[in-house]
Amino acid sequence: MIKQKLTEEISARISEVMAASPARDIEKNLKSTLTGLLGRLDLVTREEFDVQAQVLARTREKLQALEARLAKIEAGPEPK
Repeated sequence: MIKQKLTEEISARISEVMAASPARDIEKNLKSTLTGLLGRLDLVTREEFDVQAQVLARTREKLQALEARLAKIEAGPEPK
């Protein structure tokens, strides 16, 4: 029983020391700095990227169809 109480007390004190230590402040400052830096970058979400990839794929398909159609028109009328 005494060992358990001692262990709990030591654990509580270690938690207090860690919460009040400069390491905790450094971690918070680092996270804040990284968040600020990443916020300034021109990034898109994965969802936005996937949507734009789909739009690009459809645009490529349409372009290929138009190129084929133009090639057919430029070839002239088909012989009968």
